[in-house]
Amino acid sequence: MGTFIQKNKGGDLEPRLQKPAVRSAVMFVNFFLIIMALYQLKPASRSLILDAISADYLPYIWIGSAVVLFVSIVMYERLLDRFGRFQMVLGTATVFILILVLFWLGFNGASPALAIAFYIFVDLFGVVLVEQFWSLANSVYATHEGKSWYGLVGTGGLMGGAVGSAAAAMLIKSTPLQTIDLLLVGAAIVFLILLLTWWLGKQEIFERASIKSGTSSQKRGWRHLFRSRYLLLIAAVLLMVQLVSPMIEFQFMHVIEDRYTEREARTEALSFFFSILSAFAVTVNLLVTPLLLRKFGVLAGLLVQPVMMLISTFGFMLNPGLWSASIMKISDRGLSYSINRASKELLYIPVDPDVMYQVKGWIDMFGYRTFKIFGALIIIALAQMTYIVIDLNWIIMLGCAIWVGLLVVLHRDYLAIMQHKQSVF
Repeated sequence: MGTFIQKNKGGDLEPRLQKPAVRSAVMFVNFFLIIMALYQLKPASRSLILDAISADYLPYIWIGSAVVLFVSIVMYERLLDRFGRFQMVLGTATVFILILVLFWLGFNGASPALAIAFYIFVDLFGVVLVEQFWSLANSVYATHEGKSWYGLVGTGGLMGGAVGSAAAAMLIKSTPLQTIDLLLVGAAIVFLILLLTWWLGKQEIFERASIKSGTSSQKRGWRHLFRSRYLLLIAAVLLMVQLVSPMIEFQFMHVIEDRYTEREARTEALSFFFSILSAFAVTVNLLVTPLLLRKFGVLAGLLVQPVMMLISTFGFMLNPGLWSASIMKISDRGLSYSINRASKELLYIPVDPDVMYQVKGWIDMFGYRTFKIFGALIIIALAQMTYIVIDLNWIIMLGCAIWVGLLVVLHRDYLAIMQHKQSVF
């Protein structure tokens, strides 16, 4: 991680920003705004896509989104090496504002091409802004400070999702604004992010030097996977997450499509749902995760998500409907954003820091998105095999069962490695 540059050019504000608590509060607000903007756009993109095409075509869009993300990441990293992180954040925010305004001007009817483009843009929006935020956060904190404050800062994102989604639902329900107007609301929030980032840069809170991205080392991360059974197991677990999650999303979006045929009602319902999902993640993250990990350990934390997904999917199969689909979706994303994320980070503790950086970078930036393509391909394959009738819920539950089995094996290796490290020291 970078080191916070302690400079003072005479103002009273800079010494305050040098205090970790104050910096964390500012970064909390920054991340809050980023996710709040995302959750203005996310329900809008989902509602607009269902207004233009059937949910049956979503797997194809997910594959297209993954391809666009790959190309965009390559282009972004090249620009990053040239201009540096701080300048890229300001430039990206400006470009995103312009794109959102252009989308708003362009939406005049259910255009499939425009709806698909906007859906993919929102996926790119979330990935880029979140990655940029954490890269700048790395230049705000020293390593020991980051360990103490990253949990609080990350909670700002979860709260931003809850507040942003609730605000979107309220705007659709209680004002003349329509779904496409949420694009302007999102653009306005991004403008606030732009101003806040610019102001923080003026206060010298960021390490202003051009920081190399390290993409080449991240791309080499896959080589370490085949040298370690432990790392291969971590990758396999993430593969199961990304195989199962698109199938649950597919089921959920079909229920939304069938239940809400009118666009504004659908946008309001999706916004309300995302606010509940985010509020659930915040509650679990603050109240359940620390207690469960401290009392029962990392395996318990890792098992919660697949077990709950398996149970909720079985419930949806018995009684398909909006409530059971919502519970299934919350068991996926709500637990992924909270207890699963915290537990997953603990798995990297026994790994050499240099190796961990490369492997984690490859998984987060490349492998994670590649794996999602496989989940989409399974859905497409099952849809094409009309001569075989297979309930997708059985595939989800089978995936969750394999996921649980991999976690048990992974935990054994985790304990063995931790015991070996303790015996050495």
